[in-house]
Amino acid sequence: MAAPVLILEETDSTNAEARRRAEAGEAGPLWIAARRQTAGRGRRGRAWDSRDGNLATTLLLTLNRSPAEAAQLTFAAALAVADLLDLYVPPALVRIKWPNDVLLDGRKSSGILIESGPAPSGGLWLAVGIGVNLSHAPEGTERPTTCIAEHLRHDVASGPSMEEGARALAETFDAWLERWTRLGFQPVLDAWVARTPGLFGPCTARLSHETVSGIADGVEADGALRLKLPDGSLRVISAGDVFFGEAA
Repeated sequence: MAAPVLILEETDSTNAEARRRAEAGEAGPLWIAARRQTAGRGRRGRAWDSRDGNLATTLLLTLNRSPAEAAQLTFAAALAVADLLDLYVPPALVRIKWPNDVLLDGRKSSGILIESGPAPSGGLWLAVGIGVNLSHAPEGTERPTTCIAEHLRHDVASGPSMEEGARALAETFDAWLERWTRLGFQPVLDAWVARTPGLFGPCTARLSHETVSGIADGVEADGALRLKLPDGSLRVISAGDVFFGEAA
């Protein structure tokens, strides 16, 4: 059964709210959604545009897993967002770009940020933060963006409200969480690879202190990207901005 969804009128960040609750002893599982964020965050400290009508939500849960294992849920989160989009838009428009950007018609439609820490009662608290553009596409971003409302299927009258989106995402994520818990990471990774084109082809990775180009050679067992460089060496990339078939 999907975790319950708590909807707040406003918070600084749903991830920050999850952290505060976790450090105060709340174990979850609980989804925390907000109609408005005043300080939404994306990867690498980037601001996340949280307009009214879009979805900003975080799953708080506690796991008896290592941080490396818990990080596998970023792939489950991307699959859950893709499944959410499939409910409203033509599935052929939906794909994942390594590691967890979910694209709609080639443009960014969501953001995923996972944070964790030691739980007071033992184990690891996890905050799985997810933002989905339901009705507005943010402007002035580094990469082109879009939203569900711009790509509705002909048999769908309107996109989801924030509340509907939050509850639908709770359901799609729960399916992948259950699969991961019961069967391990490999079935999740296999499904993620099937939705992620470009894993074998020209690739440029923009890392924190350098940019490297080569040929993508699939992923490691933990989902890290394998990149063959022009000199024949292999680089394993765990984090960065990656561009497939194009220059950075």
